[in-house]
Amino acid sequence: MKKRWMAIVMATVMSMTCLVGCGSSSTADEGTSTEASAEESSDQTGEASAEAGEGKHIVVMTNTEDHGWTGSVATFAKEKIEEVNEEGTYTAELITADSAADQITQIEDLLAGDTSNLAIVIQPLDDTVQSAIQQIVDAGVPYVAFDRIIDAVSASAVSNVKGDNEGIGVAAAAYFVSLGMQPGDAVYVYEGDTSSVTTLRDNGFVEYLTGEAEFEGATIAEDAKWTEDDLASITYSGAMNWSRSDTKTSFESLMGDASNANIKWFYAEDDELAMGMLEALNGGGIDAATKEAFLNNAPAITGCGGLDEYYAVLRGETYTDIAEKCSGLCSVTYSPAMIQTAIQDMMDYLNGEQVEQDHVIQCENVTADNVADYPSF
Repeated sequence: MKKRWMAIVMATVMSMTCLVGCGSSSTADEGTSTEASAEESSDQTGEASAEAGEGKHIVVMTNTEDHGWTGSVATFAKEKIEEVNEEGTYTAELITADSAADQITQIEDLLAGDTSNLAIVIQPLDDTVQSAIQQIVDAGVPYVAFDRIIDAVSASAVSNVKGDNEGIGVAAAAYFVSLGMQPGDAVYVYEGDTSSVTTLRDNGFVEYLTGEAEFEGATIAEDAKWTEDDLASITYSGAMNWSRSDTKTSFESLMGDASNANIKWFYAEDDELAMGMLEALNGGGIDAATKEAFLNNAPAITGCGGLDEYYAVLRGETYTDIAEKCSGLCSVTYSPAMIQTAIQDMMDYLNGEQVEQDHVIQCENVTADNVADYPSF
C-alpha cells in the first residue's frame, strides 16, 4: 500500500513538472513573438516619424491683399501656395486679415479645430497678436513668423524671417558714399513711422557712416568716417506714415525754403516715399526756380522695397527728365516676396531639415545697372 501511494505521488509530481515545462515553453514562444512585434512596431514608428511632416496643412496668414508692400505679401504668398499644392506633399491655403483683431479671431478659430496636422506661417499685423501666437505655441502647432517679429515669442518660432531693416540704412549710406558724399554733407532722411523699423533704418545709416557697420563685407574708408559733429548735418523728417502723399506734401514744404535746394542726399526709407518726392518734382507745387536749382545740384535719392513704379524710373521708363538730372537713384531690396522664403522654411522644417531660426535676408542695392535682375511688385 505504501509503495502504491508513493507511485501515485511520483506520478503527480512528474505530471506537474511536465505542465510547468510545457508552460515555460509556451511563454518563451510568446516572448519571442512579443519581441518581434516590438521590433516591427519600432520600425513602423521610425517610418512614421520620418514621414511626420507628410499630410500637414500649412495655413499662411497675412494682411489683406490690396495694394502697396503689405498687400503684395499676400500676392507672393499665393504664388508659393500654388506651388506647394501642386507638389502634393503638403496642402496650403491663404487667410488674410485687415486688422489685428481679425487675425487674432482667425487664429483662435484655427486652434478650436483639429490641430494635429496644422502648421502656420504668419505675418503678425501688429504686436497685439502676441497672445494669439502664444496660443499657437501652447497648442503645439509649429509656426514661422514673417516680417513683424514679436520679441516676446520669437524664441518659440520655427523660423523668424525678416528683411534687414538696419541693413537698409547701411546700404543707402554706402550708396551715397560711393557717389562721393563727404562727412558733414547735408542729408535729408524721409522716415517711415515711429516704430522700431524706422529706428533700425535710421541707425544703420549712421552706423555705416561712423564705421560701425559693414556693407558687402567692408566698412567705410577711414578718411571718410563721420564724426558726431558731422552727423549733426543729417535732418530727419519725422513720421511720413509710409505715405507717398504725405511725403510729397512734406517735400514741397521743404522746397518752399529755396536754401534747401542745396540738399543733395535724400534717404527715403521706402519706395513710396521716394515716389512722393518724384511726384512733387514733376508737379507744380514747387517754385520753378527752386526746382531748377535743386535738379542742377544733381541730387541722389534712395528708396527701399521693390515698388514697380519706382523700378520703372530706374529702368528709364518714367520720370526720365528728372532721373537724368539726378546723380543717382537707388532702391534697397526689401521685397514682399520674402514671404515665399518663410513658407519654404516651414516646408523644410516639415521635411526634417535644419532651419535657421533667425533668418535675416540681406539687403542689396538696385540701380539702373541691375534693376532687370530683381522682381518688383
